[in-house]
Amino acid sequence: MKIAEITTWPSTFQEAKVLQETLSCRVVRRDHFQVIHRVAGIDVGFEDGNTITQAAVVVLEFPSLVVLEQAIARRPTSFPYVPGFLSFRELPAVLDALQQLTVTPDLLLCDGQGIAHPRRFGIAAHLGVLTDVPSIGVAKSILVGTHDDVPEERGAWRPLWHREECVGAAVRTRAKTRPLYVSIGHRISLETAIDYVMRCTTRYRLPETTRHADKLASGRR
Repeated sequence: MKIAEITTWPSTFQEAKVLQETLSCRVVRRDHFQVIHRVAGIDVGFEDGNTITQAAVVVLEFPSLVVLEQAIARRPTSFPYVPGFLSFRELPAVLDALQQLTVTPDLLLCDGQGIAHPRRFGIAAHLGVLTDVPSIGVAKSILVGTHDDVPEERGAWRPLWHREECVGAAVRTRAKTRPLYVSIGHRISLETAIDYVMRCTTRYRLPETTRHADKLASGRR
């Protein structure tokens, strides 16, 4: 997969904040893609006391969810851990992993936030804008926002609100389990994002994209 090379990344939180605020206006919050044939799950882990960032990408055929390809990339961790700035810590390795792919995904599902973010520019939005590939944030926990109680049945969801704006949804991907937090990354609407997350979810709480990528990133089988 061809990725435009990024030679410099912000080195301070102020630089990172300004870049998020600048790029967030480029996020397309509507469906803007062709037929989806391949979906990719993206997750990141850390090694050697968090000094090494390990990014994993797994590409699955859609809708069968058969694994087609996977890639791992490692590089020294160059940005500290601070909620709201994780893309600057994780994306350099993610882009390295994407470059290894021989097939290009039609949709990226990131373990993290899209626009459900203080500056509406979480890792899924950041990655979507950089690659111009449709993307979805699928997070295990809330970064910002509140929501009403989600009914217990599979597929139920409630809007996630932050500063009087709907920034995502709390989605029950499996009955009587904790919801996941789905948000727009880039070139997709919230309703369509929820639909694809559910169609990528089988027996487990996590969609197959995230589940495979999480195993690969953490070194589990």
